[in-house]
Amino acid sequence: MKTSRIPGFYKMSIDERLKVVAEFAGLTDDEVQLLKTFGNLDPGIADRMIENVIGAMSYPLAAAVNFLINGKDYIVPMVIEEASVVAAASNAARLMRRDQGIKSVATAPVMIGQIQVIGLSDPWYKRMEVLEHKDEIMQRANEVDPVLVKFGGGARDVEARVVEGPRGPMLIVHLLVDVRDAMGANAVNTMVEKVAPLVERITGGKAHLKIISNLADRRLVRSWVKVYKEDLGGEDVVDAIVDAWAFAAADPYRTATHNKGIMNGVIAVALATAQDHRAIEAGAHAYAARTGRYMPLSVWEKDPEGNLVGSLEMPMAVGVIGGATKVHPVARIALKILGVKTANELAEVMGAVGLAQNFAALRALATEGIQRGHMELHARNLAIMAGATGELVDKIAEAMVKEGNVRFDRAKELLEEFSKK
Repeated sequence: MKTSRIPGFYKMSIDERLKVVAEFAGLTDDEVQLLKTFGNLDPGIADRMIENVIGAMSYPLAAAVNFLINGKDYIVPMVIEEASVVAAASNAARLMRRDQGIKSVATAPVMIGQIQVIGLSDPWYKRMEVLEHKDEIMQRANEVDPVLVKFGGGARDVEARVVEGPRGPMLIVHLLVDVRDAMGANAVNTMVEKVAPLVERITGGKAHLKIISNLADRRLVRSWVKVYKEDLGGEDVVDAIVDAWAFAAADPYRTATHNKGIMNGVIAVALATAQDHRAIEAGAHAYAARTGRYMPLSVWEKDPEGNLVGSLEMPMAVGVIGGATKVHPVARIALKILGVKTANELAEVMGAVGLAQNFAALRALATEGIQRGHMELHARNLAIMAGATGELVDKIAEAMVKEGNVRFDRAKELLEEFSKK
C-alpha cells in the first residue's frame, strides 16, 4: 500500500527524493526528466533554499516597457502566467508618461514586531509601564543588530495596545523597527524574541507569541498619476473609468477583483525579484479592510479639466538585500534590469506598476471589455496546449479569435485541420 510516511525524506538527495515521489505518483520517465530540468536555478541552490526539493518549475519572465516613474525610465521585469497582464501594463505606462510620469513615494521602511503578553489582571496599567520603559526596550533591541543600527536602521519606537480576545484581554506590544533595505522579517523576529524577557519582567505577564506583522501600515507606498482625456479618447472614457471604480468602492464582490488587478502588477514584480509575495498580498488586503470595510486600494477621479487622476496607497514590505532576493540568480538579474538601488525605490516602482495595471483593467472593462485582449493571448496558450508548434500557434489562435470561439476543443480541431494542409 502506498504511504506518504517516509522517514528521513529530508536527508535524501534530490534524485533519491524524486525517485520516491515518482514511484508514489506513477510518473513517467519523461515527467521525471522534466522535473530534473532546473533551468537557470542551480539544483544545489534550490536544495538549500527550501526543504524536500524534487525539481523546479519555470514561469515566464517578461519585460514591461514604457514606464516613467518620478521622471526616471524603467524596464520592469515581471513573472506571471496570466495572459495580457504585461501587455496591459506596458500600454498603460505609455499613456502615463506626461508630467514626469507616475509619481511614487515610499515612506520609511518601518516594520512592526509584535509581542503578545498574556496572564495579566491589569493590562491597561501594564501598558503604561511598558511605555514608561520604551527607551530601555529599544536599547535592548538595538543591541541585537548593531550592523542594522550602523547603517541607520534599528528600533524607532515602542507601542502598546490592549486587545480583547476570545480568551480575555491581552497586552500587545509593538516594536517599530527601521529595517533599511531589507524586507526585515529576520531582523524584527530576532529583536522581539530578545526583548520579550524584558517585557515579561516589566509586566509580570507571559510573553507568548513574538512575531513580525505583515500588516505593514508604517511602510507604505503612495503612487499617483494624471492621464489626459485626449489620450484616452475624451471625457466619456474618463467618466466610464471613474464609474467602474465607483462600483468597486461600493461592492466588496467587485472590490476583491479590483484589488486583484492591482496585485497582478505588484506580485509579478515581486516574483521577478524574489520578494515575499505572500506577505505583500496579506498586507495589502488587510490594509484594504483596515476601516472595517473592504475597500479599493486605489481611487480614480475626474479633475476640474476633465482628466483622469488616480492614486494608490498600500503597504509595500520589500527588500533588495538578504533572503531569496540575493540567492536566486535571476532575481539578481531582475534587480539589475530595474536598476533600483534601495528597497524604497523598489517599493515605489511596484506601487506605480500596481496603479498602471489597475488603470489598464478598468479601461478595458469600461470600454471594449476585458476579454478582447485577454482572449487573443489566451488563444495562443490553448493552441500550445493542443500541441501546436511554430507558425501553427499563431494560425490557430488567429482563427479562434476570428470565430469568437476560443476553446481547447476547437484548438484541437483546428490543429488537425491545419496539419492536413
